[in-house]
Amino acid sequence: MDTQNPVIEDAEFAYKATNLVRLNDRGIRNAAAYIHEQIKRESYTPRTWRTHPLHLLPPEPFDSSHTATEKCLNWIFLVSAINFSFWSECDERTQYAVDWKDGWKTQKRKTWTGYWSLLAAINRAMDEGIDIINPSFYASETQCSDALIKRIFRPARQSSEDIALLQERIAVMREVGSILTAKFDGSFLCFIKSWRSRYGDHASVLDLVRMVTDTFPSFRDEQPFNGRTVRFWKRAQILVAETWAAFYPPSSNPADHPFFPDGIHQLTMFADYRVPQILHHLKILDYPPLLAQALKHERYFPSGCVEEISIRAASILAVEHVKDAILDLLSASKPDSADASSDICANGEKEVVCSVLIDFYLWDLAKWLEQGERGIEGIETNIMLPAHRTRSIWY
Repeated sequence: MDTQNPVIEDAEFAYKATNLVRLNDRGIRNAAAYIHEQIKRESYTPRTWRTHPLHLLPPEPFDSSHTATEKCLNWIFLVSAINFSFWSECDERTQYAVDWKDGWKTQKRKTWTGYWSLLAAINRAMDEGIDIINPSFYASETQCSDALIKRIFRPARQSSEDIALLQERIAVMREVGSILTAKFDGSFLCFIKSWRSRYGDHASVLDLVRMVTDTFPSFRDEQPFNGRTVRFWKRAQILVAETWAAFYPPSSNPADHPFFPDGIHQLTMFADYRVPQILHHLKILDYPPLLAQALKHERYFPSGCVEEISIRAASILAVEHVKDAILDLLSASKPDSADASSDICANGEKEVVCSVLIDFYLWDLAKWLEQGERGIEGIETNIMLPAHRTRSIWY
């Protein structure tokens, strides 16, 4: 159960082999203290996932036979399958955006951009009566034509671009939908049940991630580098992490989780382009001058190039170090406690310290900063550089 995630081992290899992006020990310590304090103050827990207005929520209490449970899982699966490439070639006024409601619980309209545009498009299709989250539906070119998928992802009126990599998204949907339909009764819930059946009551999240990458080629986020295959597994891990967060029990007791009673401590952060951006801003990562200049001028980095691999590998290790530094802070504050690995948030819930939640928080923080909703005070920061630009299906 405590087997190390191979993503960490491969990140360590790539970090040394590229010798480009570096970890900043002082920045890690300072940022860890800041992130720990903010998570506590803001009561940022796994159940924060349920507060996002575009998320489709499962029923509570948990009921595996409830149609809404399977519906939520199929929604998470589809979102994770095509969760990639949201940076825009256009300015804020004309970038790809989707017009939908402000959330599931209101009729107020809003224009959504970035990752949220994907969720808004899928939710809008569901609102329009399209069976878009049904794997057997989107696997079928007869029932769900390419033209229909293009219509589902239609941009808002002011947008001057379509969603990026539309044909690649369609290809991924056909692939994963066909596999789920042929082997798992057209249901991600059945896939999870198959994982539990295969590995037993204490099946680990790492077993599930491996099963996802083994089963679905388009989730196999791996790059050949220096005679070795470097595994990042961004979307496979985030698929599992979103499932963990969506079904995190109201008791805040991880052992009560219906799928992951042993927790998700084996998962790493999800190596994309947004989290590395905030890691550099917080001085957790150091970029050499030439790389910083390339980012500033929005140079394009091909998938698999040295710079991209270095940024992603260093980000994985950085969040692992931040997690360890937070655990050290907790241990130092409770030297005589039997449980020095957690703290209590402002709302009374138990703080969860894991790479997944740190990633979730850093991603949200980056978006809050981008939208001018908050600033960072109390620690030194770097200038916010543009995120690295790479077009791929991996992130």
